[in-house]
Amino acid sequence: MSSQSAETLRLRYVRQAASDLKENRRRQQELSEKLKMLKQEEALLTDILSLTERLNNLSEAPPLPEQAQDEATFTRGRSSGKPASAPAGKTRRPAATRSAKSFGEAGTQGKQRRPLLGELLTELLAASDEPRPAKELRDELLEKHPDRTPTPQVVRNTLEALVAKGRIRRHRQQRSVMYTLVKSDAP
Repeated sequence: MSSQSAETLRLRYVRQAASDLKENRRRQQELSEKLKMLKQEEALLTDILSLTERLNNLSEAPPLPEQAQDEATFTRGRSSGKPASAPAGKTRRPAATRSAKSFGEAGTQGKQRRPLLGELLTELLAASDEPRPAKELRDELLEKHPDRTPTPQVVRNTLEALVAKGRIRRHRQQRSVMYTLVKSDAP
């Protein structure tokens, strides 16, 4: 084998290794982001279960699955084998405890129930006889309820859930999706 062909082969291997390494790092980043989202979803679901248990005094609720000791915990964009330490002088409470306290205790002491997003969107649709796009509904919601700031995707998902329940209808007008309230025949 000539020195020129050996050099060409070595260069090809180096390029392939660099390309593989770049793809590996891209996939690691993608999986890291996915893991972060799953951890957030887990915390939310744990909060919901804890809140439900507190509000309904359910003592016979199924136990929550525990995370294995050898699993890595994921905190603020980094993964490690150890849980994140709290700043000096501060102790961290589990997310379920924080949310249950903030929602469970404060939310039931004489305050009115905060309307669900679906209820607010239904009210906005009831005020109009014309089909309306999700973006327009979200803009009006932000204007009338500045304390509510759902993302456009959350608004679309909520509207689609209302369509699935038969409370509103979806219409296609060219490339746009429009929504109207289902009128009930009952007086």
